[in-house]
Amino acid sequence: MEEFVGRLWHRFVTRATPCGYEAAGVELDEVKPALSAYHRALGGASAQQIMTAWHRPIERKRGRAKRLPGLRRKHMLSWQDEQGLYLPPKIAYYPEKELNESLYFWLAALSTQVMVVEHWLIDNLKASATLLQRYPGLRNPYQELVTATIDMAASQIHLSDRDRGTGLIELLSRPEYGPDRPFDINQPVAIPLWLYPAPRREVCAEVIDDLAQQDATSGKLIRLPNVRRQAFRVDDRRKTDGLLVFKMDSLFSRAEQVNVDRLQDDTMDDDCHSAAHDLDIISLSRQRRAGGSNVRFDLDLPSPQYDDLPVGDGIKLREWDYKKQRFRPAYCLLQPMVEDRAEPSALPSHLREPARHLIRQFSSLDLNKTSKNRQPQGEEIDLDHWLATTTDPEQSPDPDRYYKSRGARARNLACLLLADLSLSTDTPLDGDQRIIDVIRDALLLFAEALNRTRDRLAIYGFSSVRNKQVRYHVLKNFAEPHTDQTRGRIMAIRPGFYTRLGAAIRQSCDVLKLQSAEQRLLLIVSDGKPNDIDHYEGRYGIEDTRHAVVEAKQRGIVPFCITVDTDGNSYLPYLFGNNGYALVQDATRLPSLLPQLYIRLTSANRHFQ
Repeated sequence: MEEFVGRLWHRFVTRATPCGYEAAGVELDEVKPALSAYHRALGGASAQQIMTAWHRPIERKRGRAKRLPGLRRKHMLSWQDEQGLYLPPKIAYYPEKELNESLYFWLAALSTQVMVVEHWLIDNLKASATLLQRYPGLRNPYQELVTATIDMAASQIHLSDRDRGTGLIELLSRPEYGPDRPFDINQPVAIPLWLYPAPRREVCAEVIDDLAQQDATSGKLIRLPNVRRQAFRVDDRRKTDGLLVFKMDSLFSRAEQVNVDRLQDDTMDDDCHSAAHDLDIISLSRQRRAGGSNVRFDLDLPSPQYDDLPVGDGIKLREWDYKKQRFRPAYCLLQPMVEDRAEPSALPSHLREPARHLIRQFSSLDLNKTSKNRQPQGEEIDLDHWLATTTDPEQSPDPDRYYKSRGARARNLACLLLADLSLSTDTPLDGDQRIIDVIRDALLLFAEALNRTRDRLAIYGFSSVRNKQVRYHVLKNFAEPHTDQTRGRIMAIRPGFYTRLGAAIRQSCDVLKLQSAEQRLLLIVSDGKPNDIDHYEGRYGIEDTRHAVVEAKQRGIVPFCITVDTDGNSYLPYLFGNNGYALVQDATRLPSLLPQLYIRLTSANRHFQ
C-alpha cells in the first residue's frame, strides 16, 4: 500500500512541474553523423569525438514546486576536453523540434572557439561573440535560440534571483558587450546555449591500469550504459583484521519482529546496470578482485602450457605521443606467436557451399587473365589492327597478325589481412554466434577465395595487454600455401585482450614491405576503436593509429579497414579517410562481404591511392 501511494504521489508532483518537451526532443544519436562533420568543418579537432554527457549538480535556489519532487538539482550541461565534446543524450528544451536540433549544432560550433572553459560566463560570451563575427550566417539561428530561451527562462533555466536573471538574459542577446558586474565562478547558471568547465577527475593515474573490463572470477563482461560518470578512487583495503568490539548489553535487547518482503529489494548484482545509471559518482576500488580471489594467481595472461608459442624475443616498435608531438622509441614490445597445438582441419561443413560459390565467382571474374594484341593466332580477331592494315597496308608493321590471345598472368599483388582478436569480439550476436565466430568464418572464406586468384596472402591476428605485450598471432604467412594446417590455426583463434592497433599496423607494414610486389594491400578487420588498459585510450590511441596509417601510406601500402562497429563513422574517417573504410551494419554478413570488398579494391578499374 505504501509503495502504491508513493507511486501516485511521485506521478502527481512530477506532472505538476514539467521539465521539458519530450515529444519535440531530438536524440544525439540521430544527429551525431552530421554533427561530427559539421564540427570538423568549422575547425574542431578531428580526433575529438561527439560523446554523451551526464547530469551534474548545481547548487542554487529552487522554488517550492521544484524542491517538493526533488527536481532541478542536477542539470544536463555540455562541456568538452581533449578527448571529446560531451553533449546531452537528448535535447527537449524547446517546444519545436527544429530548435532542439539547432541547439546541438550551435554547441558544436561554439566548441570550436574555446577548448578549455574556465569561467562559465566570460569564456562563453567571448566564444559566442567570436563565432558570430566569424560566421554571420549563424546570427539568425542564434537569435531564434535566444528568443526561445528567454521565453522559457522561468521554467527551464531557473535563475536564482530576478536581478541575476535579467542580467544573464541581456548578455545572451548581446554577447559581444560582456558582463557589467562580476559573477561568481563557483555558482554557475545552467544556460542551454553554453559550454561549462569539465568535471574533475579524481581517479589516480598510477592505478588507472588496474581497472579490468572482465571479472576474473565470474568471467562476466559487464557493460555499463553509454553515459560517462565521475569516478573517485577509494581505498577499501583492510589495514588489520582486529578484534570486533561491541557491547554485550546489545545481546539482551528486545526488538519487535516485522515481516518484510525482501525478494524485490535485495537484488544484489542482478540490477547493477540500473544502479550504475542512477549514480552521479562511481567509487572505484583499488582492489581489482574480490577478497575471495586474493589467493589466485594473476590471470591476465594464460600460463605458457596453455598459450600460443612465442616466436623469438619480441620486436620493439615506436609509438606516437600526441601530447608531446613526438615518437616514443622502442616503446611497444610486439611478440609474434603461433598456435603450435592446432590440429589440421578441413573447411567446416557450413562454409563449403559459400566457398564453392565464391570460387566460381572469382573464376568468372577472370582476375588472372590478360590479352595480347597483334598475335599470329588467338581466340579473338583484333579488329583494330585489321582495320588499320586494310586502310593503310604500307603503314602496318605487322600485316599478318590479326588475332588476340588470352593467357594466364599472375598479378603482382600482396595482401595482408589483419584481424582484431580483442576481448570485445566475445560479444554475442543473434543466436549462438559471437563476433569472433563471424571473424573466423570470414578469414576461412577469404583464404579459400584468394587461393583461387593466386594472389599472395598472409593472415595475422592481434590483441594486447599494455605496451609490454602486443600479441601478434601468425595464422598464415606469405611463404606457406593455404592448407589444412593454416585452416586449423584459423579455427583455433579465440578472443584475446585489448586493441593496440597502431603497433599491429606498423608490424604488418614491415611484413608487407618484404614482399616484392607492385601493389600492397593491408586489410584490417575490427569491431571497435583502439584501446588498452593503460593510457592507450581515447584520443591517445586514435592519434597513434592515425600516425601508423599515415606511415603505411607513405611506404606505398594501402590500408583499408572493415568494421562491424556501429559507431565507426564517428572516428574511422579521421583514421583512414572517407574512402579508406567500410562499415558492415550486419556483422553476420561479414564472411560474404569481405571477398566482395577485396574484388572492388583490387579490380582492374581501381587505382590504389
